[in-house]
This record gives sequence, C-alpha cells and structure tokens, in this order.
Amino acid sequence: MVAKQLFPTFSKHAIFDTENIPFSAASYSRFKFGDGEIAQQFGEELAYAFIDAYNIELLTENEIVLIASPYNSIPTASFAMASHFKRVVNHFLYQNNRNALLESKIHRYKTYSEDYGSMSYAERVALISSDTYHLDKTFLKNRWCLFVDDIKITGSHEYVICKQIAEKNMKTNAIFLYYAILQNAEIPPHFENFLNYYEVKNIHDLVNIINNPTFVLNTRTIKYLLTLSQAELKYLIESVSIQQLYLIVNQAISNNYHLMEVYKNNLSHIIHSKKYGN
Repeated sequence: MVAKQLFPTFSKHAIFDTENIPFSAASYSRFKFGDGEIAQQFGEELAYAFIDAYNIELLTENEIVLIASPYNSIPTASFAMASHFKRVVNHFLYQNNRNALLESKIHRYKTYSEDYGSMSYAERVALISSDTYHLDKTFLKNRWCLFVDDIKITGSHEYVICKQIAEKNMKTNAIFLYYAILQNAEIPPHFENFLNYYEVKNIHDLVNIINNPTFVLNTRTIKYLLTLSQAELKYLIESVSIQQLYLIVNQAISNNYHLMEVYKNNLSHIIHSKKYGN
C-alpha cells in the first residue's frame, strides 16, 4: 500500500474497553459540538503528555510545524483543541529559549453530509479519498510535522494524509497526535458515534452548549443545525443570539453549504426568519 504506516503515533489515552473509557464520554460529546472549555482541557492534557514523552525532540528540532485536522472554511472541533495544545507547547519552548511552533493547514476542498462516525473503515476511506486534500510540500519540507486530531478510530484520515505525503514524495518527518486512540479492533467503528452523541442527543442539549460563553462553532455543529426539523429549527432561532445566527449563516455559506440540497433549505429558513432580518 502506498499509504502504509510511515510515522509514529502518540495519544493521551488508549481505549481497550467500551465499558472503561479512560476519559469522560459526556465531556467528549460536548467537545465535539463546540464546548470551548473542554477543548481547552483536552488540548492542555495532550500537550503536557506530549511534552513529557517528547521533551528531548521538542528541544532538539529547530523547526516544528503544527497541523490540525483537515478543513475547508469551518474548522473542526479538534482545531480548537489543537489551538490550546499549541499554546502550552509554545510556553514550554519559550521557557527553553526555543523557536515557537510554526503552523500549517491541510486544505480540504470537498465536503459531504454523511455521518462519518457511523461508517466502517472501508466506507470512510472511500468517502474521504474523493476529497481534495492539499498539503504545502515546500513549507513542510525538512520540518518535524505534528498532525493533531482528537481521536483515531480506524485511522482513515491518517491513511489519506500518509498517502498524500508518499505520492508527493514529501521529504518530511512527522508524528500523528491524538487525544485518544481506539486500540481494540473488536470494537466496531460506529463506537465513534456513541461518543459523539453521548451527551448531545437533541437540539435542547446543543442550544445549551451554543449559549455557553466558551462555545466555538465547528463543522459538526453547523451540519447538525442545518438538518434539523422545522420545529427544531424554530426552537434554535428563538433560543440563540442574533450574533450566533449570523455566525452560523456566514460560516455555512463560506463552506458552500448553500449549494448542497441537504442543507440549503434550513440555511434559507434562518436567513429569511424574522429574527435574522431584524
């Protein structure tokens, strides 16, 4: 396989048993839907664990690049986590008079409406292999790349990134960092959706997160909102601030969701609502 495992992985947590998850499933669910306080907690935990394990490399490598999970215009939940990871690692580098982390992005030019967390490995690879990913080969050359994501279930995203690196013949070193890795192959991939929706089961749960001052809008949240029933959408519009509605609309348009049948009606409904127009 051209995208075989090329680089090491590191995680704060390993999952071997669904009955003994080593972190709060409720917190993880809230994180995936934009709870910024938990994103900070997860990012800091991952950073401190990584510093403990790789402090020599961090102090030896002169140019280190942080790369969060791929996105087009709307960041993923893991982007918020990666931002706090960067802050903690940069403070460690500052204390040791070393260069701060550089930052790059994996550009993703195609989006989809399917629920990724419910898919098998083969379905995931087939879906995201049709995406257009772009890594900056010149910028990443001869630098140590830290690819940061929240969880590794099947490794499909890692596979696609490794495939890009191999096909582009990129001369770079890298490590894949995760808050958690599923280490038991007997656990089916849809376990990811068990975690994603553990605490967020309806629009009332999500509005509670949106109205929290630490809320950070992400792709998962917008997709969820743009597939609500009309009654649920009415509740959303009535329950969140006009500033949040503006942000939802602007971000959705920036990701071309107004051109996707599954999202365009709800987006139009928000834009033409009385509250949005005032």
